[in-house]
Amino acid sequence: MTTSTLSPQANPRRVAAQPDVQLIFWLGGALMLVASFLPWALLRPNRLAAGEYLRLDVLWMVAGLILALAVPFSARLWPRLTPLLSGAALALGFYLLGSQMTAAMLDQPEFARASASSGLWVWLLGAGIAVYGASQLTLPERSWRWLAWLWVPVLIVLALTGHLADWSVLRELDAQQARFLQEVGQHLKLVLTGLGLAVLIGAPLAVWASRRPRAAEAVLGFANGVQTIPSLALLGLLIAPLGALANAFPFLREVGVSGIGTAPALTALTLYALLPVLRNGLVALRGVSPGALDAARGMGMTDNQRFWRVQLPLALPVWLSGIRQAAVLLVGVASIAQLIGAGGLGYFIFSGLQTAASDLILLGAIPAALLAIGVDALLRGLEVLLTRQWGRG
Repeated sequence: MTTSTLSPQANPRRVAAQPDVQLIFWLGGALMLVASFLPWALLRPNRLAAGEYLRLDVLWMVAGLILALAVPFSARLWPRLTPLLSGAALALGFYLLGSQMTAAMLDQPEFARASASSGLWVWLLGAGIAVYGASQLTLPERSWRWLAWLWVPVLIVLALTGHLADWSVLRELDAQQARFLQEVGQHLKLVLTGLGLAVLIGAPLAVWASRRPRAAEAVLGFANGVQTIPSLALLGLLIAPLGALANAFPFLREVGVSGIGTAPALTALTLYALLPVLRNGLVALRGVSPGALDAARGMGMTDNQRFWRVQLPLALPVWLSGIRQAAVLLVGVASIAQLIGAGGLGYFIFSGLQTAASDLILLGAIPAALLAIGVDALLRGLEVLLTRQWGRG
């Protein structure tokens, strides 16, 4: 008889990880195996010129092959070791990124660029999958699972010591540091303002519609309809009406309303964020147990007291989850705002697309992805904190 969990008393050398988790490690190992044979760096005389692909040295290629095979086999033979190997594989990818860039840039002119090639990205994907698999392992309490995050301090050390300084993306960052900080601030401003407006509009609307089924269908239908419009098309549709309003009422132009710029971008972001705020709010408020509301009514609470002390605290976790989803959605949509002059990290993405400069694209895309992860983690923590506070109240 087989079991899907590991027993602390079992021999760790003879207990395998769950079959479904083993598949994760085999996938990660296969990707790392393929990555070892692919080019890891691209050296170009300047940002736009064609370049030369560079592969790993034989020694590093052998080390990569061994590690790629060791990860899935350890999951089958000794799962306790798998988190360490997975974290080491991801850390090795970042170390080799810096090493390859440094070696490629030796004796090169100032305008030369060394960027990561397919091998590095495939390796990081495979190692990342292995790290995810390590988080899914069922291990005894005293295990080495935390070693799967070994790559985090390694990456911090590599960044602080300048090991990654020759990577083309960081060279572009160094050259455009002031503009980068400006666009990151603008991106955050667009996201937070759009999310705040969506909550200010959507929260009262959800409370009002939760007691009126027909109104709920109407507002959800409108929000769903907005979501079906591509973001670029929605920005284009807003240019004409906002421009006409600014021309008809000059005071609006004085406060920044026009057909291009921040006003249409914020309007589009607010409309896109309405659906998750409304939908989760309606589901959360309607999902509160009628028995809890009846008990509150029996205790003599007024309608307002029942809402603030019973209904809202019980609905809060689901509702906050919708706000978090809206925030992550807006981080991505805000990148399109550059097309109508609203700025943000899309400035680098579209500048890179126009000039076929992948380094600039990554300079906008990587911070946007990290920003989405950070916003998600921050709001998830706020969600837990507020839920506990309401629960205690």
